[in-house]
Amino acid sequence: MRKTVGRRTALRSLAGALVATLTLGVGACGSDDPSGPSAAEAGPNGIDDGSELTLWTRAPLEKQAKLLVDAYNSSHQNKVKLTVVPNDDYVAKVGAAAGSGGLPDLFAADIVYVPNWVNQGLFQDLSANINGLSFKDSINKGHLSAGKLDGKEHVLPFVLDLSMLFWNKQLFRDAGLDPEKAPATLEEYAAAAKAVQATKKDGVYGTAAGLNCGGCLVFTWFPSIWAGGGQVLGAEGTESKLADDTAQKVYRTWQDLWKSGAVLPSSAGETGPTWTAGFTEGKVGLMFYPATLLSSTPFDVGVAGIPGPNGGASTFVGGDGIGVSKDSKKGAQAWNFLSWMMSEEAQVEVLAKNKDVVSRADLANNKYAVEDPRLVTINEVAGKGDTPVALNFQQAFNAPNSPWLTLVRNQVLNGGGDLQKDNAEITAVLKQ
Repeated sequence: MRKTVGRRTALRSLAGALVATLTLGVGACGSDDPSGPSAAEAGPNGIDDGSELTLWTRAPLEKQAKLLVDAYNSSHQNKVKLTVVPNDDYVAKVGAAAGSGGLPDLFAADIVYVPNWVNQGLFQDLSANINGLSFKDSINKGHLSAGKLDGKEHVLPFVLDLSMLFWNKQLFRDAGLDPEKAPATLEEYAAAAKAVQATKKDGVYGTAAGLNCGGCLVFTWFPSIWAGGGQVLGAEGTESKLADDTAQKVYRTWQDLWKSGAVLPSSAGETGPTWTAGFTEGKVGLMFYPATLLSSTPFDVGVAGIPGPNGGASTFVGGDGIGVSKDSKKGAQAWNFLSWMMSEEAQVEVLAKNKDVVSRADLANNKYAVEDPRLVTINEVAGKGDTPVALNFQQAFNAPNSPWLTLVRNQVLNGGGDLQKDNAEITAVLKQ
C-alpha cells in the first residue's frame, strides 16, 4: 500500500490552528488522573472486571456496532453501553464533549477525521497494546496509519467500508458481455458501460456516480488513481496531486462517458443520499459501489477491485477507527473490548458471519468468506487499498462546494476549467 502518512512533523506545527469544526481545551482534563490502570498497564487482554463502558458511534455503523457490542456483552463481565448518534450531529457532539471532559470511554471516528482528532489529543496512546498483538502486521494499515502521530498509534479499525467495482450480471448478459469477467482497466469499464447503454433498455444506463458529492468521488475515484500508480496527496498531506497525469486520465474517461450519455443523468446533481440507488434498483450496468451493500443488493452481481486507466486494482479503505478517549478512567477495561474486537472470534464469528469486511488480512479467507468468493475478493483488495490522510480532508474534499468538487465538475460536466488552478485551490485548503 502506498504511504500517504509521512506528514507528522507538519501536523505538529499546524495543531494550534486546527479547530476544524472543534474548539477544544484538552490539555488539562482526561487521563492524567485515572482511577484504575491504563490500557498499557493491564496486560495484553486488558481487564474484564464487570465495569460499565460507554461507546459512541455514528448512525451509519449502527448495524456493525450493535453486533459487536451485543456479542461482547454476552461473553464478558464488562458491559458496553452503546450510544448511536445521527451522522450530521456526531462531530458537534464529540467536540462539545471533548471540550468539557465528557467523552465516553470509547468512541469511533470516520477515518478522515481521525488524524485531526488524534492531533487534538482526543485519543489515548495505544502503541504498547497494539504492538503486543501477535497479529499486528495483518491489521489494516490504512486505519493504523491514520491514527499514528509521532510514531504512536491511537486507533484500531472499527468497521471497514471499501469501494469496489460491482456489475449487474444480467445487464452484462443483455449487452453481450461476459457476466463472470470484470473490466480489467478503466478503459474496459467505460466500454462495458457503453455496451449496456447501447441495449437501449428502458430506464437503464451504463453507469452512475455521485457527481455532486465530494465524499462519493474520493471514495470511488481515488482508487483508480492509486491503481494506476498515481497519488492523490503529497507525503505531508498538505499538497494535492490531483492534476497529475494519472488523475487526468481518470477525468477524461468520465468526461467521455458523460458526453456519450452512458451515465445516469441524475448523477450530475447527486449529493450523496441516493448515489447508489440506481444500481440497487437494477437500472445501472456497473459502478463503483460500497462493499457493505453486497448483502442487501437484491440480484446477482460481480465484484472486483477498482481498476486504474491501464489496469491494477485498489480501493478506498474507509469506515471508522476506534480508540480509548482522553477522558476515560477505564483504559484497561476499554482495551479488553478493543483486543476482543480484533480477535478471530469477533472478526470472523461476528463480522464475517454477517457479511462484513474483516480488519485483519490473515482472516480474509475465513470460513464464511469462502462460501462466497466475492467476499474473499473484497477482503483481499482491502490489503491493496489506501486511506488518504490530511488534517483538512473534510474541508478540501467532502464539504459541499469543496474545491475538489469544483475540479471534478469542471473536468467532467463542464468540459473545461483550469485544472492547475483548481488543484491549487485544494492544496490551499489542505495547507490552512
